[in-house]
Formats: sequence, C-alpha cells, structure tokens
Amino acid sequence: MHEELEVHRKFADIAGSKMSYLDVGLGPVLVLGHSYLWAADMWAPQIRELSQRYRVIVPELWGHGQSGALPAGALTLRDIAQHHLELLDMLGIEKFVIAGLSVGGMWAVELALLCPSRVAGLLLMGTFAGSEPAPSQARYLSMLDTVASMEAVPDTLIEAMLPLFFSTASLGHRSDLIECFRTRLREAEQENLMVSIVPLGRMIFQRRDALTDLSKLSMPALVITGHEDRSRPPAEGRVMARILRCDFVELLGVGHISTLEAPDEVTQRLRAFLAAVF
Repeated sequence: MHEELEVHRKFADIAGSKMSYLDVGLGPVLVLGHSYLWAADMWAPQIRELSQRYRVIVPELWGHGQSGALPAGALTLRDIAQHHLELLDMLGIEKFVIAGLSVGGMWAVELALLCPSRVAGLLLMGTFAGSEPAPSQARYLSMLDTVASMEAVPDTLIEAMLPLFFSTASLGHRSDLIECFRTRLREAEQENLMVSIVPLGRMIFQRRDALTDLSKLSMPALVITGHEDRSRPPAEGRVMARILRCDFVELLGVGHISTLEAPDEVTQRLRAFLAAVF
C-alpha cells in the first residue's frame, strides 16, 4: 500500500518550506490529519477504501513524512492550520470534510474556526481541543527535553512512549505496528528532531484552550476515542462531543492510533459520516 501511496505524493511550497501531501481519488474532498510522530501512511487503510468514492487529501506535518522543516515564525497550532488552509486554497478546494487524529484533530479545530463555512464536517479522533492537563504536559515536555539534550530518541524513551500510542492487545500481538514505530523514532534525523519535531511537540503540549471556541462551530461533527487511549482518554472526547452537540464513539480495545489498530471499524465510521454529510 505504501508504494501505491507514493504514486499520489505531491509537494507544495507553503510558508517558505515544502509540504508533502497525498492526493488520491476523485469526488467530494476528505482531508485527513495524522498524529504527531507518524505520517500520512497511518491512514493507509482508510485511503485505500475511501478514495474509491472521495478525493482524499493527506498533508504531512512539518518534519514528518517527507515534509520540510517547521517554517520560521510558526508558533501556534493556528499557524499550522493556516498552512493547511493555504494548501487547500492552492489546490482550489472550497468545501471539505476534515478528520484529524491527535494533533491532526487539534489543528483541524483551528482550521474549522478559521473557515467554518468551508468545512462540511468535522471528525475528531483521539484528540483534545482543550489545553494539555498539567500532569501530562509536564511529562511530555520532560520527554522533549530529553530528546533535545540527547539530540536523539533513546530506546528507554521509545519504550515509555509505546503505551501512549497502542492498546494492551496491540502491544502484545501487533509486532508489525510496534516495530514500525520503534524504527521510525530510532531513525529520526538529528537535525529534523531539533528543528521540527521538538519545537512542534512543545507547540502541541503548550497549546491554547480552544474548548470554548468549539461552541461556535455548527457543522456536522463526530468524536471518536479509543477506550484504551492513554494519550487522549475518552473523558476528553466526551467533553468535546457535548460542546459540539454531536455523537461520541468509544472504540473498545483500541488505543491512540485507531486507524491502524481498528482499521475496518474506523473506515466504517468515516464512511457513514461522509455519506451523511455529502
């Protein structure tokens, strides 16, 4: 599937850097935002199925996948949302549904607030529009300090991060996912870590509280969280669903990277949401 995705990879000059993105299929537009420390390929199962009916656009975060460095002057997730809006403008896309997981959902909220009339639907997965709770913020910033001081992601830190991304079942039986993630972090380039990954992480975990602004959004919405998501627990998803006045779905036995841990169920949920919106 990854080779197939590469056929659809394109690049755009945005904010003085080069943004990598996938552009697959034809039809109404679905924009997918991936998780921090991952890339567009975490959506591979959904791209394969949904691109048969929709045009699927999957931008890669700065410093992730094949995207270039975090642009100078990018300080907040609203800036990141503005970069993605520039990409959509460049592609001539006026109306779209956006589904974002983790930080993909965080900048998706900021994007929806920037241009609410253009967002036909908002699907938030394993994410939280509020500010980072103090205990987890301290933990995550400490992890980033470790990476910055070592200019690498040490194995001890990688092992500590695994439960933040995967369910107990995946940790025990999905060695393919686990090894892929380990390899991704072990092979991270020093310059990319220092210039993009660490600064972007600090931006994410020191983000503003956008929960109040969620009430301004009136487009169709859906919130999905894995029951075993330790990074973004279900309680956070319920808060957002209540503010958005939409349904909340809790995926049993699933952790943070639900698109790969429960690909069929996630695809089914996305398909149903898109059918209702378009």
